[in-house]
Amino acid sequence: MDKEVFHQIEKAIGYQFSDKELLHMAFTHSSAVTDRQMSNERLEFLGDAVLGMVICQELYKRFPEHLEGDMTKSKSLLVSRSMCSRIAKELGVIKFLKAGKGMMSSKALGGSISAGLLEAIIAAIYIDGGFETARNFILTNFTAAIDEIKGESCHGNFKSLLQQYAQRQSNATPTYDVLDEQGPDHNKCFEMQAVIEGRRFASAWGTNKKEAEQRAAYNALIELGLLPSDCDAE
Repeated sequence: MDKEVFHQIEKAIGYQFSDKELLHMAFTHSSAVTDRQMSNERLEFLGDAVLGMVICQELYKRFPEHLEGDMTKSKSLLVSRSMCSRIAKELGVIKFLKAGKGMMSSKALGGSISAGLLEAIIAAIYIDGGFETARNFILTNFTAAIDEIKGESCHGNFKSLLQQYAQRQSNATPTYDVLDEQGPDHNKCFEMQAVIEGRRFASAWGTNKKEAEQRAAYNALIELGLLPSDCDAE
């Protein structure tokens, strides 16, 4: 990795490293080396812990009215693979990752691998610059996501969350298709399905269309990895 690449990475993440070897290791996937000790796997492990700590601190401070369960669910959303991958994509750093040829075309590159890269960057910053520096980096990049949830993640506003996701990812708006309806006119139940740019998610039933749409949005969020699996749709 030459000086120009180092400069581009540091500009993208907004931090200049004293130890360039840390930066190099953070951007080295295990598929690109014969010795996994030289990859970013250990950094990824540490970065996950630092990220979790910072997010927990921020949720505790910003949402004093939330109980433990609410904060746990919000944290799960914020530190998820999907969220970390999204942040890595926004930073534009995935292109600098050194990975094996087979991995560069893998779907995982835009998912778990890019999420791991972000965690490795966090750890590298933490080791090189200390906790406060890592905390500043995390909050700079996660504050918008924290603002978005504002306690919504497990409080029933699933349609809103799905719409925010779709607009961020592809400037699209989810639609909801009626797949079936049963019962007499005065007491119908509806089966709805969320659709985003042709991708169809698991359907859900509700006692009215609004309820069915909320449950269908919930199913989509679970499938996208944007909600913890124990988050209640009721």
